[in-house]
Amino acid sequence: MGFWIFMLIMNLLIPITMIGFGSFFIKKAPKKINMAFGYRTSMSMKNNDTWKFAHTYCGKLWRIIGWVMLPVSICAMLLVIEKEVGTVGIFGGVIALIQCVFLVVPIIPTERALRKKFDEHGNRIV
Repeated sequence: MGFWIFMLIMNLLIPITMIGFGSFFIKKAPKKINMAFGYRTSMSMKNNDTWKFAHTYCGKLWRIIGWVMLPVSICAMLLVIEKEVGTVGIFGGVIALIQCVFLVVPIIPTERALRKKFDEHGNRIV
């Protein structure tokens, strides 16, 4: 049971992180464009306008996906409560891998939205 609780906590880290950083990015993106922290792609780093837009857009997606993944992860882990340690470990690992996919998937719609709103130089399309 102790390992199951550990795996449950580990599987809640990614959704909680997505909710937290999503909310943070919506409210205030990092002020300066930098190479260390934030949504960093060549398109998002063109200028402050693209930087803020990308953070707001990706932040909204992360927050929604995080809130969806949180109860789904809990319910999924309930399927293996009281099972063998190996089963819990494999199942928890699979959940974590799936969560990692949903962590990076928002890059695709964010980049599409950036390209719809801005030209290749980062100027807003009217």
